[in-house]
Amino acid sequence: MPPNLSRAHQSPDRLSRRVFLRAGATVIALPALEAFGSAVPPANGPRNFVAVGTYLGWHQKAFFPTQAGRDYELSPTLNPLADLRDHFTVFSGLDHRAPNGHNAWSNFLCGMNPGSWSLDQMIADSIGQQTRIPSIELTAGSGEGPQAMSFTRQGVGLPQIDRPSVLYKRLFASEADRARTEYLLASGESSLDMVLDDANRLQRSLPSRDRAKLDEYFESIRAVEKRMERQHAALGEPAATTTYTLPDYDPVTPNLQIEAEGILYDLSALALESGQTRVITMFLHGLGQVFSLDGRQLVAGYHGLSHHGNDPVMIRDLVAIETAHVHCLARFLEQLQAKKTPEGKSLLDDTVVLLGTGMGDASRHSNANLPALVAGGGFKHGSHVAVDPQQAGTPLLGDLYITLMQRLGIETDRFSNASHNMNEALL
Repeated sequence: MPPNLSRAHQSPDRLSRRVFLRAGATVIALPALEAFGSAVPPANGPRNFVAVGTYLGWHQKAFFPTQAGRDYELSPTLNPLADLRDHFTVFSGLDHRAPNGHNAWSNFLCGMNPGSWSLDQMIADSIGQQTRIPSIELTAGSGEGPQAMSFTRQGVGLPQIDRPSVLYKRLFASEADRARTEYLLASGESSLDMVLDDANRLQRSLPSRDRAKLDEYFESIRAVEKRMERQHAALGEPAATTTYTLPDYDPVTPNLQIEAEGILYDLSALALESGQTRVITMFLHGLGQVFSLDGRQLVAGYHGLSHHGNDPVMIRDLVAIETAHVHCLARFLEQLQAKKTPEGKSLLDDTVVLLGTGMGDASRHSNANLPALVAGGGFKHGSHVAVDPQQAGTPLLGDLYITLMQRLGIETDRFSNASHNMNEALL
């Protein structure tokens, strides 16, 4: 008899809670797979979601256009997107009313409560299971401090891939890689069967008022089994192939962040094109190492530049890094625009791309007025949507997220502390 059941005669109520939690820990991230039910994208609607977030924010004066509406002039940071103007919308004045400080950075995708169930994982739990890889978490640039940008429903931060070679192998696995995965899945099934047997034995020792809790446990086991079956089925599918060639080394050091970012974007476009995933996040970190950009050495490291204290030289170099990030994004969006889905529309129209941050002003550690941009998704684009946070009823950033989820076919009217939408800005 398992150790958990050996004290069943002592306190059934206390035991039932402890066993349920301990047994459930083996599938801690999996009950959320059924949280939204099955989501069906609207006819001709997008099927993919990509979120890109910078840990050190964006210099607001260089990011936000000075005019609102459709006739705005592109800001310096967003200038690399000039040829894609009709495919994205800029937002200013939005935030989550979250705490200030670097420790609250993860509010970007989590809302008012940093480290809570993140937007990308809500989407992945709803539509990600329709693909071989439910979601992919990436990071370009190393650094100290918080690494997670994506969090499960239980608030567990998901690890990120920082090496392009690792992502490449995950997308285009060899036969040996696939055999190892199949072995791990088989082991997982055996473990689930053992847990299920323990739960069945426990059921006989529970009072009737606790059996509803056990039913919930069984439902979580069934959700795991469905996911395992899908993964097993994927192992029998032909492996994806590509002619893309990786460099001879992984650019993982801080001074090679922009190079790593570009390669990860390339592989992300391939992942979406081959239908291996529908949800991708990219975390753009930043550390203190001084490096060169466009042949010129910056006056301080990325992190140091973010604490510019309004020094014009430091702001110049900070904006140079941020503009380089947008150059990488522009190339990614151009790739998506050029690629076609089986239905003949562009992959960009089939993908909602969110660019933003949880840090409104890193120099002051303020998390208000978060720069945000939405591209693709078949939305009505081409504007700068400027809201006044001082006005009553001003939308939250979460209201924008509700619109993004609804566009992806997820029936919801709430995100964190937001309960409306911003459909009028994009539809």
